[in-house]
Amino acid sequence: MPGTTTLKAEVTNVSGHCVWILVDDEELALPYSEFPWFESATIHQILNVLRPTADHLYWPDIDVDLSVDSIRHPERFPLMAKSTSQPGHAPDPPPSIP
Repeated sequence: MPGTTTLKAEVTNVSGHCVWILVDDEELALPYSEFPWFESATIHQILNVLRPTADHLYWPDIDVDLSVDSIRHPERFPLMAKSTSQPGHAPDPPPSIP
């Protein structure tokens, strides 16, 4: 009886500038300048990566979904969200209720 194929991705390094992840036989870099969600994440959050399909990576603890192609070619995929960990960033106050 055939078993279930498990797709794996492994974080191989986390530095002050970048996260490195091994997908199949390819090691890919995720620089914080292109992938700001990882800069303020904990090591535990970064290491908890799932690979539901061959081209899809998911970090459930920080709710980040990325295609492998977007890591290879970030210039083709403009950011859909901005990091809120930038200095001086404060959320807008709620509207006043008369």
